[in-house]
Amino acid sequence: MNTWVKILIVFVVAMISLGAVMVLTASGTYSMMKWDSNFHLFQNHFTKILIAVAGLYVFSKIKYEKYRKYTKIALFAIIAVLIYTYFYSPKIKGAQRWLDLGFIQFQPSEAAKIILIMHLSLMLEKYGEKIKDFKNGFLFPLIWVGIVGALVLVQPNVSTAVIIVITSFILLFVAGARPKHVFGILAGASFIIGAAAYLLTHSRERILTYIDSLINGGDINVQVKQAKIALGSGGWVGIGAGHSRQSDLFLPESYGDFIFSILGEEWGFIGSVTILALYFSLFLVCMVIAKKSQDKFGQLMVLGLGFNIIISAFINAAVVTGLLPTTGITLPFISFGGTSIILYAISIGIIINVGRQTVRTSELKIQQI
Repeated sequence: MNTWVKILIVFVVAMISLGAVMVLTASGTYSMMKWDSNFHLFQNHFTKILIAVAGLYVFSKIKYEKYRKYTKIALFAIIAVLIYTYFYSPKIKGAQRWLDLGFIQFQPSEAAKIILIMHLSLMLEKYGEKIKDFKNGFLFPLIWVGIVGALVLVQPNVSTAVIIVITSFILLFVAGARPKHVFGILAGASFIIGAAAYLLTHSRERILTYIDSLINGGDINVQVKQAKIALGSGGWVGIGAGHSRQSDLFLPESYGDFIFSILGEEWGFIGSVTILALYFSLFLVCMVIAKKSQDKFGQLMVLGLGFNIIISAFINAAVVTGLLPTTGITLPFISFGGTSIILYAISIGIIINVGRQTVRTSELKIQQI
């Protein structure tokens, strides 16, 4: 195991451990009120952590080259699941994003991001220089991005659709696609997503309240208002772990998408910046692993999976601070949740395997010399 893989593991373990502490402190009051136990939500989250760690370990052992045979099959499967979700899943908070599997509520769009990244990476390796040709190269991966992005958008899940599009175009650009193709289509996609978001009632309300807050001042909604109070209360060094006042039902569901505000309240500005720096450092480690990868498939896959983590983290922080409209993007490895923490952990497992395979290949080459 090389040094960069070890550093990556340390970062992820630190985030998951911090997340467990934060969920425990942020969910206690709500758990007691609803289930007569301070630890109900924490126990649920801890179970997901165990599944996530197991997933990380398993995928770190699977040779990533094996995915070459199955990425297209997996992509067809997740598209079918997204279609099923749209027509048959129950509406929760105005959106159809979840499938109830009994032991967990599964969010197919999170899996779709990973599978799409993997298949795009394979396609871009296969096309090589053809990616510069719009009709014979660039167009084909674009079709997959459009299908998956559209199915996620109509759930509606605008924020995840945006992440899918941005991450995909980052991969296209890095793979050598012409800038005029990348930025031209990206501009068109941005217009389409913006128009669709405005037409969909669920997202339109969030966008309009956000625009109104920019024009007339005031708060976007109750959650953002309470989140800002929490962040402001933390000062430079915070009020101490477990001493959050906003988690006492002032900030709704503070253990979920808005857990960054509780982190800021308890650990202060320094703690908040440190966490964001940790995400950035994790992405830099992913960049190093990608650069050292033995093939383009591994390089692009690690880049895409790493970028998915960092963009999700910074969007979450931007929402909590009121810089972006409210979304359902979780804080990777820290927020309470099932699908997200498990799939982020699986992403790290895949990245670890790429790093390990790179080391083994280098060692074999040295032995042959």
